[in-house]
Amino acid sequence: MPDEIETLREEMEATSIENEEEAEAFRIKFLGRNQGAIPALFDQIEDLPPEERPEFGRRVNALKEQAQEQLDTARARLEREQQAGAADIDLTLPGRRDFQGSTHPLTQTMEQILRILRGLGFTTYEGPEIETDWHNFTALNFPPDHPARDMQDTFFLDAASEDEEPPVLRTHTSPGQIRIMQENTPPIRVAVPGRVYRNEAISYKSFCLFHQVELLYVDEGVTMAQLKQVLYSLARALFGDDVTLRFRPSYFPFTEPSAEVDVWWEDDEGEDGGQWMEILGCGMVHPNVFDSVDVDPERYTGYAVGMGVERMAMLRHGIDDIRVFYENDVRFLDQF
Repeated sequence: MPDEIETLREEMEATSIENEEEAEAFRIKFLGRNQGAIPALFDQIEDLPPEERPEFGRRVNALKEQAQEQLDTARARLEREQQAGAADIDLTLPGRRDFQGSTHPLTQTMEQILRILRGLGFTTYEGPEIETDWHNFTALNFPPDHPARDMQDTFFLDAASEDEEPPVLRTHTSPGQIRIMQENTPPIRVAVPGRVYRNEAISYKSFCLFHQVELLYVDEGVTMAQLKQVLYSLARALFGDDVTLRFRPSYFPFTEPSAEVDVWWEDDEGEDGGQWMEILGCGMVHPNVFDSVDVDPERYTGYAVGMGVERMAMLRHGIDDIRVFYENDVRFLDQF
């Protein structure tokens, strides 16, 4: 029996304790009440001859004290090491925190516009960003010599072969009108969101890419008055009931009559207390556009709208430079 005690002592002394997990494992293995090796030795005392019991008990008690001392010494050392490591921490430094992402303000504005339009009965369609010349220009009544076809305005891509016209990065979401009317018969009431690209000089109010939402409503008896009512409803939902709109006559190849719509942007520091900011172009769908997609212009009328999401977001949040949307400055994005 003494050999069993010595074997256990050697095993105990050879056991290393380098962390709290190992310390707890040591306690359970050697000192645990239910499974510990040393308490199990105490259970054997009653099976020994009476004359051997005192010596055996003394040796087991000594082993228990040694195990407890080894455990206490190891834990005291671990605590000192932990305190020494904590001393290296500068408690005056700002705390670390995990940064959580948020929805980009342009995406927020886009989603709100689409949510409002769904309430007004519009479905959503997303067209391709790389378009054919026919969808982007010809079908929308752009003459061959129209300035918008100039390389200064449009990003052209390499054609697949010499016999094909080069594709373009869409300059507006209006090609979605053509694709929708090719695939569906009126009545049509749809919104087309997406990115568009133009080869423009970058400034505080223009960028080489931006976002639009296109509206198209085609049915029998559609009028300009219905168009204005939809735009007023959208503007009030976005900017509040006191929003001020201004319709100005304009020209677009694919609508006739055409108009541009401005929103009054209040600015207390400005000379006039604010300024007008253009947010969209609109008008009644040109009969030539209907002809290009085999929709009878004698039977159907419709209106089309192309609105800039960046301009909407700038008005909603009081942002005076479009470039901040694309700089990905966390200090700016963290505000949303």
